[in-house]
Amino acid sequence: MRLLLAEDEKELSRALVTILKHNNYSVDAVYNGEDALDYIESGVYDGVVLDIMMPKIDGITVLKTIRKEGNSVPVILLTAKSEIEDKVLGLDCGADDYLTKPFSAKELLARIRAMTRKRTEANNSVISFENIKLDTSTFELSSPNGSLRLANKEFQMLEMLMKNPGRIISTETFMEKIWGYDSDTELSVVWVYISYIRKKLSSLDAKVQIKAVRNRGYSLEASK
Repeated sequence: MRLLLAEDEKELSRALVTILKHNNYSVDAVYNGEDALDYIESGVYDGVVLDIMMPKIDGITVLKTIRKEGNSVPVILLTAKSEIEDKVLGLDCGADDYLTKPFSAKELLARIRAMTRKRTEANNSVISFENIKLDTSTFELSSPNGSLRLANKEFQMLEMLMKNPGRIISTETFMEKIWGYDSDTELSVVWVYISYIRKKLSSLDAKVQIKAVRNRGYSLEASK
């Protein structure tokens, strides 16, 4: 699951990124509202943690802008303010939740889980294709021949493929969505994870195959 963290206090941002990555989230961090808006508009995020008081563009303006554009990505607002009026304003502008600084890491993680769970439930937690099912709430991949739990990045890649059967997803799209724009990870890591997923599909006797299209990417197809 990919999150965007928009927080201008760099020490706090680094600490939160470490905590989120330790809890199996993929995270991009930005430090002003202008960058936050650009990143959110890319459409690759499952959730946003957005500070209100940021340079260039404040968080409320960012939130109003994306909601006006029809972007429904879940958003938690962070602020040092605790007045009721600020909370009401944030929620009225389309925030899904609101967290006042200082806060505990456990509380932030719980709020993120709740925020993303609502969206997952709204979108149906089980994706099916041919004889396999992927439970997005438990990371469990199953077929009539058994089930197993996928690692985080394996899950994210297979989820993208199963939501778009027959569609070619480029290596660059996998990198942007799962490893992040600023990752220095080699593109070859995508092939490595594809091979992991193929082995797990084979172990379940899945009636699907991940097809590689030279210089274009990968697609999930029914086995012939």
